[in-house]
Amino acid sequence: SWNEPEDKSFTIKGHRQGGKQLASSLLNEGFDIAYSYKPLHHNLGHAFVNSVLYLDWDRKGFPHPVVPFTVNSYGRNLVGRAGRPVTPSQAKITDAEQDPTGPQPWRCFQIGAATARAFAASPWKVAFIASSSWSHSFLTAKHALMYPDVESDKRYFKALCEGDWETWRSTTLAEAEDRGHHELLNWFCLAGAMSELKRKPDEAVFLESWITNSDKVFAMFRP
Repeated sequence: SWNEPEDKSFTIKGHRQGGKQLASSLLNEGFDIAYSYKPLHHNLGHAFVNSVLYLDWDRKGFPHPVVPFTVNSYGRNLVGRAGRPVTPSQAKITDAEQDPTGPQPWRCFQIGAATARAFAASPWKVAFIASSSWSHSFLTAKHALMYPDVESDKRYFKALCEGDWETWRSTTLAEAEDRGHHELLNWFCLAGAMSELKRKPDEAVFLESWITNSDKVFAMFRP
């Protein structure tokens, strides 16, 4: 959807040594993660590819190797709804029909902090990138699936800008699901990393919407 020719291809380089060191470090800290040497069924998902294409805006080729870190931000509702709004009758999914939940936000925060520690002790210069929208309208049942949880997004954005990491650290999965924050689990990983490094964003912007599917946030933590 980036208006690229159909026969255009892009090469994204990996960093096997960096990935192996990260996996070993996280396992040693008690995080029972899974890892692989290559995608099993398909190429990298859009959360990774779109981020790289955005950074390679002039299409000169992205020269930096990437270690994809996947988080189950789909949870028990998103797959069944196929990424689109549903009718009230379709929304009545029984517990038996639901997928397993995503991870707890506070656990994502912890693994983000551990990832920061792992790479801080490495010989490489590393950039952490979290890619996702914030609250989604079709996941916010308390708003009749009509609009995102703008007020909640504003609170988390304020906490992000102020380096108030306790707001992020103390969030439960039930709270995240209530706010349509399923994809925000990626940002909880980033928040944990920035908390570990004692950082606040140097630049940040909140794009508010009451009619589109989700709010958007951009933030940059300069080296």
